[in-house]
Amino acid sequence: MSRAFTREEDSENAIAGIGERPVSQHRNLVTERGLALIDSELAELRDELAKAEKRADRERIALMSRDLRYWTARRESAELSVPEPGSDLVRFGMGVTLEGDDGRKVHWKIVGEDEADPSKGSISHVSPMAVALFGKKVGDVASVNGKEWEIVKLSDS
Repeated sequence: MSRAFTREEDSENAIAGIGERPVSQHRNLVTERGLALIDSELAELRDELAKAEKRADRERIALMSRDLRYWTARRESAELSVPEPGSDLVRFGMGVTLEGDDGRKVHWKIVGEDEADPSKGSISHVSPMAVALFGKKVGDVASVNGKEWEIVKLSDS
C-alpha cells in the first residue's frame, strides 16, 4: 500500500512502536468523580501534547496523541450515573460493605472501569463482584469464585 494512503496517526504510532489503547465494549458508566477524572486527564494530555510539539518530540507526540484519542472516546461515551439516595438495592455508584464466611469485612464502591482501583476500595461495575451484587439488598448473599459474601451495609459512597 502506498504511504499516501496511511493515516497520520498510524505513522505516529509506528514511530513510538505503540498501538491504540483498547476501548471497552461495556457501557461507560461514570460517577461524578469519574467524569471529573476524565476531564482532568484530557486537560493534562492536551498540555503535555503542546509541550511535546514545542520540543518536536515525535515519540512523546505519538504517545500523547494516542492517549488523547482514548480519553476523548471515553469522554464522548461517558454516562453519568448517580445512585438514588436511600436506595435499599445495590446500584452503580454505591458503597457496599460485605462480610465473608470468616467474619472478615470489606467495603467496595462500585464505579466506572477507568475509575476502579481495588487497592483503594473501588471496583468496576463490570467486575464479577459488582455483577454479583447488583440488585441485592442488605442481608442478601453474593457468591463470587466459590466464596459467599453477605451484604451488611449500603451507603451512597
